[in-house]
Amino acid sequence: MTETALTPIATYAETVSALVRDGVSTDRDGAAASIDNGLATACRLLTVLKTGGGVLRIVGNGGSAAIASHMSVDFSKRGGIAAVAHNDAGMLTCLSNDLGYDQVYAHQIGLHGRAGDLLIAISSSGRSANILNACNSARDKGMKIVTLSGFKPDNPLRRLGDVNFYIASEEYGPVELSHMMLLSAAIDMLLGWNGPGTLKGI
Repeated sequence: MTETALTPIATYAETVSALVRDGVSTDRDGAAASIDNGLATACRLLTVLKTGGGVLRIVGNGGSAAIASHMSVDFSKRGGIAAVAHNDAGMLTCLSNDLGYDQVYAHQIGLHGRAGDLLIAISSSGRSANILNACNSARDKGMKIVTLSGFKPDNPLRRLGDVNFYIASEEYGPVELSHMMLLSAAIDMLLGWNGPGTLKGI
């Protein structure tokens, strides 16, 4: 029996799926764990956040900012977690004009963040100065941090979170889709997902 060749879209989907399955999570000390263990830890942080009444704060640039907006809606509406994406156009243009773009998220975290909040920092390259500064500001506030990055394995964002997810690809599409999948999985797992069709209408 001859093996049927995958179509282009099937190949693409398989590539992204494999990137997520083979993804790596690390803790604050750089100790590696499986992607499943990393997700379990992230879900525990989200549960503590929700129970304690903290705010989930999400930052990203470009496509990652769009992911931040999307996921802030899902974490709020579906997950019952107070969530905000810090990419309001008026605020970004104000702060970038007055303080520089590298401070647009750090300044907002400094204004609004508090101990008990959780920051999700998304950067495909893991090298965006404004995302790195946001993490440092969050740490100063006593917040927990989850990072999602890709591209080079030595990117600095991987050293800044309590949980750090890394996708081993240097292509924006697969990295961004992988980040979206991981965050969507976290929400569904919090809601009790255990297989296809188990969360209909939720």
